[in-house]
Amino acid sequence: MISVRAATAADLDALARIESESLSGTWSRDALADELEKTFARLRVAERERTVCAFVHCWLVADEVHVLNVATDAAFRRRGIARALLESLLEEVKAKGFACALLEVRASNAPAIELYRSLGFRDDTIRARYYSDGEDALLMSLRW
Repeated sequence: MISVRAATAADLDALARIESESLSGTWSRDALADELEKTFARLRVAERERTVCAFVHCWLVADEVHVLNVATDAAFRRRGIARALLESLLEEVKAKGFACALLEVRASNAPAIELYRSLGFRDDTIRARYYSDGEDALLMSLRW
């Protein structure tokens, strides 16, 4: 059984570990701690048997939700956990009156792109050489 809840300072070690393993450490533990203090930032975690196994990180900007990171511990991938996290987030922000969700994803990240499309996200454009290694980003949006 997966439960989704707001992240707390007690989750920072797990978030930093998952971030480092999944996303090449783009966000440090200290940076994630700073995000917990920002009124416009949201970090949600998925737990299974009291173990943090995934997280979603977003910013609430005007009437838009900017999804910055979705990361799942390698041992828990392909089990619907990221989907559960995103569905929970999207339900929450829709209920609060936000107009859309936006994200960018590595053009080579086929599993993530497939997930986002299955949730209703649409391809908007390509941002050429967006990432530090020169890879393109696919910008996607979901409007309701």
